[in-house]
Amino acid sequence: AAVPAGGLALLLGVLLWAPWWALHGAPLTELSGDQDFQLFLQRNLEFTRKIRGDVAALQRVVCDTFQLCKEDELQLVLQDLDIAHVPLEQCHKRTFQAETCFSQIRAGLRVYHGSLATIQALLPEHAGLVETLQLDMANLSSNIQQQMEDLGLATVTYPSENQDPLPTFSSHFHNQVGGFFILANFQRFLETAYRALRHLASL
Repeated sequence: AAVPAGGLALLLGVLLWAPWWALHGAPLTELSGDQDFQLFLQRNLEFTRKIRGDVAALQRVVCDTFQLCKEDELQLVLQDLDIAHVPLEQCHKRTFQAETCFSQIRAGLRVYHGSLATIQALLPEHAGLVETLQLDMANLSSNIQQQMEDLGLATVTYPSENQDPLPTFSSHFHNQVGGFFILANFQRFLETAYRALRHLASL
């Protein structure tokens, strides 16, 4: 069922300006009845779950290969590393805004897509899994962009080639720990993105 134009404008106004906690009581029947949007959410919840599983598999490899398994034991080393932090504050409960949340998810996927080159160099025998993960991330980002365009939300088109410089590490050990934190941070990023999609699906 298509969303009536007036209903869509009202819906976007609620989605873009209401904090997450206020959305629970908001009249979003137009959204919940939009089969295309619900299909998008369900499909990409599955997609995000698959990506999380692949990241978890790489985390196990890092643990088994380098004995880097516990984040609390590596916090001191983290201070010496230049690891990109990807904010998702617009996807959290108190500040939830659909347009900026979707944009932040896409921006984060772009950053981590580039950062995974560090993992590929660290674990060359698992290059195939990293490449599959990067392809899935590109597809997820494309799906979100398409849905934003369908809803009339503003989108940013990123260049196809990653322009961000890769993090540099001063030693092989720092490189290994950097790989550990890239995956750990990416997993947290995915968990937040998953919760945001699941929240929209539950409205």
